[in-house]
Amino acid sequence: MPCACADSCATTPRERRQRVTLWWVLMINAVMFAVVATAALQARSSALLADSLDNLGDALTYALSLYAVGRGARAKAWVALFKGGLILTAALAVALQLGWRLIEPVEPLFEWMGAFSLLALAANGVCFWLLSRHRHEDLNMSSVWECSRNDIAANLAVLLAAGGVWATGSAWPDWLVAAGLLVLLARSSVRVIGAALTQLRLRADVGLDGTV
Repeated sequence: MPCACADSCATTPRERRQRVTLWWVLMINAVMFAVVATAALQARSSALLADSLDNLGDALTYALSLYAVGRGARAKAWVALFKGGLILTAALAVALQLGWRLIEPVEPLFEWMGAFSLLALAANGVCFWLLSRHRHEDLNMSSVWECSRNDIAANLAVLLAAGGVWATGSAWPDWLVAAGLLVLLARSSVRVIGAALTQLRLRADVGLDGTV
């Protein structure tokens, strides 16, 4: 029987595949946030904490994306706009934590940084592979794929920071990588928000023309 709520019910095979993928990456990121955030606090690492906040933002993003699957282009654009706001919020949280570490400096534990960045890299590599199959399907899935790509870059950066802390015996490589992740998150939020606003403007123009 056809779905009566065509704008909110996922009925096509592609939409069902999207839901399965989003559930998997949501669970992976929720678990990794708890694990990496705990490790970041123990390691006293700004870069690792930024990485964990990225996982939290992604988990929330994937939950929103599940809501958007099967809905209209306008609904997906609003969800993408909210995702961009979440990424921007994560960037602000990193900026605040980095500022605190500059005021109260402490050398992070590079062993913890290295071990847990490798663990996060493996988990996010799985997410990236799962989402890559959907990245060209619609705005909803392309925006979550971008989040996953950011995670890979963040994990590699934290791994480099761990090596830098070990080599220099100081915290500045951790701070430098945290600042780089801050820029990455900020740029990603601008791209996602920009794409969402463009889509909303297009839908508004179509609506004014009376064709929707």
